Amino acid sequence: MSTGPSGHVARSTNGPHFKTRGVTREVTQDGTSFRAFLRTVDGVRIDSVYNPAAAEKVIGKDIPRPPSRDLVFVIAHGFTGGVDRPHVRRVARAFARHGAVVAFSFRGHGASGGRSTLGDREVLDLAAAVAWARELGHTRVATVGFSMGGSVVLRHAALGGEGDSPPSAGAGAGAGVDVGAGVGAGGPDAVVSVSGPARWFYRGTAPMRRVHWLATRPSGRLVGRYGLRTRIHHRDWDPVPLSPVEAVPRIAPTPLLVVHGDRDHYFPLDHPRMLAAAAGEHGELWVEPGMGHAENAAPDGLLHRIGDWAVARAG
Repeated sequence: MSTGPSGHVARSTNGPHFKTRGVTREVTQDGTSFRAFLRTVDGVRIDSVYNPAAAEKVIGKDIPRPPSRDLVFVIAHGFTGGVDRPHVRRVARAFARHGAVVAFSFRGHGASGGRSTLGDREVLDLAAAVAWARELGHTRVATVGFSMGGSVVLRHAALGGEGDSPPSAGAGAGAGVDVGAGVGAGGPDAVVSVSGPARWFYRGTAPMRRVHWLATRPSGRLVGRYGLRTRIHHRDWDPVPLSPVEAVPRIAPTPLLVVHGDRDHYFPLDHPRMLAAAAGEHGELWVEPGMGHAENAAPDGLLHRIGDWAVARAG
């Protein structure tokens, strides 16, 4: 247990998420962050951090916000991100003013094991984090994803609902594990996708062409490993997973918010508009003037508006 400065957390090397349950409950009672390694159904270790809801001092007293402690935000970062990246920690601090927060590093990122599959098997990482959040006693879960994470939260919610979604065998590691079964029944209570794509294999912008070079070329994967601290799997998707725009209709009636900047240099505005059209009446679209791409571009004011939306919509 840590009593250090903000952002410092205690570390646990316990095994699967359910084995940390008793210890974590004790730690979070005094408002201390807690770190644990979760294990996905295909055996990948996922570096994860739990942050309890922040307390604000009002007239000399600590007043928890929100009044109910049942809501937890599970943050799904973008490609090359991670739980210790400054922009992910900033997002976690902002959401902690509205509820508890679970942040984690996707496979192939940071201290997590495995290799990145750029949104395919990452749904299993998110599923482990959501299961951990519920093990900690939270009855309401809002998943919030950015860029690649934005596609993951959509597919995770679709697979966790009652609709039948085709599983993907995934790019190599853990092939043969049914991704749909790994996510399991019972998805989140609210879903937020920020700066996410609507369709796969998009190469219409220079940044996305660079991403494809990183993922598909041996030299690109070397740059990813040593320059961006991201280990990328070399195998192609087989089969291709459910696309974000195909996943969106399966999320209803879970509330869905799609957020996108009008200056996003990765995915132009036809992507969020496709997602919003697929969502129909159960989804909302916020186009943010002047905003660029994902966590780095999301201002604190927007993060707090997303927090307020999740508090109001998640059950």
